[in-house]
Amino acid sequence: MEPHKVTSREEWLEARKALLKREKEMTRLRDKIAEERRALPWVKIDKEYVFNTAEGKKTLAELFGNNSQLVIYHFMMGPDWEAGCSGCSFLADHLDGANQHIKHHDVTLMAVSRAPLDKIQAYKKRMGWDFDWASSNGSDFNFDFHVSFSKADVEAGNVFYNFQKAQDPGEEMPGFSIFYKNENGEVFHTYSSYARGNEEVIGAYMLLDIAPLGRNESSSMDWMRRHDEYEAQAARRSA
Repeated sequence: MEPHKVTSREEWLEARKALLKREKEMTRLRDKIAEERRALPWVKIDKEYVFNTAEGKKTLAELFGNNSQLVIYHFMMGPDWEAGCSGCSFLADHLDGANQHIKHHDVTLMAVSRAPLDKIQAYKKRMGWDFDWASSNGSDFNFDFHVSFSKADVEAGNVFYNFQKAQDPGEEMPGFSIFYKNENGEVFHTYSSYARGNEEVIGAYMLLDIAPLGRNESSSMDWMRRHDEYEAQAARRSA
């Protein structure tokens, strides 16, 4: 790490106020983008999807419970996987805290993966999570929402992810898909995000972004482990 500039409190305050102006611009831009996100047109879901849940089989409409909004995290855990993706697990560590609040604000939050339900439940127990997690195994759901791909399509380079042709994708990829259910029980797809579009919910990253060394990584999440896999070691320092 290069030696950092050290200055007087007065000069620091001047620089901090200049940065605050930029931070306020970013906050206003975030608000504007959120408004534009809510203004997107919706797509009615006419295809029936069936999921395996801890309470039995449920359709997409039934996943909402008593709420009108459904937030699904596409958790990378394929049918043959014994553990979920470590990056998805990093994000999922943040879901239970938020869910304590948004479930009381007309929003149902849950994860969906193609792994069989028994594998999902075993991994969920290992991680100590409480959020609902359903299996879409045997359904087209993951494929239709562009987070799962056949081996043939991956090998042929014929994968559409994050609204464009993907470079070096896997057969399972992460994302969010958001849905709304009206009073007639009709379900609409309102929004999806993928790749780094998911970072906004990762509170650990937001905290690192205000720490002196930032994310301090050579590539995305290269330092991160599942929370039960960290070894006792000195804190990572910038090279």
